[in-house]
Amino acid sequence: MFQPSVADLLDPVGPGTPRLLALAAYRFPHGDAMSNRLLHLARSATPPGATVVVVNDWPADGTRPPVDPPLPAEVKLLTLRPSRGGKLARWWHRQRRPLRVLAALRRAGVRRADLNGVLLPLGLWNLTTWVVLRLVVRRPVTVDVMERHDTQQFGRGRLNPHFVRHRWHALLAARLADRIIAISTALHGDFAHRRPTLVVPPQVDCAGYASPAPPSLEGGLRLIYAGTAGAKDLLAVVVEGIRRLPAAVRDRVRLTIAGMTRDQAVSLSDLDAHCLEDLAGQITFLGRVPRERVLAELGGAHFSVLVRPDVGYSRAGFPSKVPESLAAGCPVLLNHTSDLARYIAEGREGLVLTGPTPDDVRDGLLRALALDDDEWRRMSQAARDRARDFDYRSWAPAVSDFVAGAGRGSGTASSVSEANSATVSR
Repeated sequence: MFQPSVADLLDPVGPGTPRLLALAAYRFPHGDAMSNRLLHLARSATPPGATVVVVNDWPADGTRPPVDPPLPAEVKLLTLRPSRGGKLARWWHRQRRPLRVLAALRRAGVRRADLNGVLLPLGLWNLTTWVVLRLVVRRPVTVDVMERHDTQQFGRGRLNPHFVRHRWHALLAARLADRIIAISTALHGDFAHRRPTLVVPPQVDCAGYASPAPPSLEGGLRLIYAGTAGAKDLLAVVVEGIRRLPAAVRDRVRLTIAGMTRDQAVSLSDLDAHCLEDLAGQITFLGRVPRERVLAELGGAHFSVLVRPDVGYSRAGFPSKVPESLAAGCPVLLNHTSDLARYIAEGREGLVLTGPTPDDVRDGLLRALALDDDEWRRMSQAARDRARDFDYRSWAPAVSDFVAGAGRGSGTASSVSEANSATVSR
């Protein structure tokens, strides 16, 4: 049964202490990319001594795990009940979300005067939410924009309901939100001419990652892909790149795919069963595994792999896999899209592919196979050093001021230190 976790909501802080209200509709806090984005962004937006109240509308796509993972002391969670009815009931349940959020806050004893700002993702931003927050909460509302969909991602193009809804939400955010957080500089360009906009890439908690401990490269090259590929990530290109290696070294490469079974990979990504046959003994599918297992796999791999087409949606997004891999001390083998060129240099934090083709992957793998252990360790340390640019603590001054309405925003910084000092005009 779903019950709001309100017992200790007010214990850590006294009356009048400012709080941020964060809204979500994910499997929070169970470790998927959207939940991690919300968690770290909310933590960086919370000044020392304050708290963030996360009101999560649990999705109606599965049962809730029996035990929530521990949350930081500054994060207080209220979980709303999911809809139990059919399609129409679920639609009505979503439309009433802002009112259900207010009711949960009232039951928890959180007053409007306790709040200093509201943070929510673009997917939850609509006219109803804007009206309720504007009339009742009356605090600065910051919308987090993490992607921009393109028509080629959908079978019906501009007629696809998901595409229409996404663009409608973006249009509303550009005109009605008080502030915008964008995950990339490309998205910053979409909003900065209308609203104060701050670029915040995916964040991590560097303290939550153990030291990497892969086996020696003399025993072979271990690669990992973590996530659900969908149409964004070109897994078939990675597999074909391995197949095109010279026969003398191909058997030295092992690829682990965490997040999908073999059947899921064939149905959800660009992989097909035939391209896997030649490498059946070299590719391991783990299926959906706990976050702790993913971190352990990253710690035991030499490189994570990520190949994306250089198109609009990949330029606008920012893969959260990259900061997580860096924080684990696992260099990245990738091609540059989005803002990745700001963070990943050839031979330092990873190996940069010339492009998103199988031959590019093959050439990158040959460079990886030519490394010795000392060279890899230097790359691993450089990756961990770079991960500090994504640590939520480094972003705290800029994000907390921005969400509370004090900072004007920044969209052109090439490092976190610049982001914390630079501003742009509307």
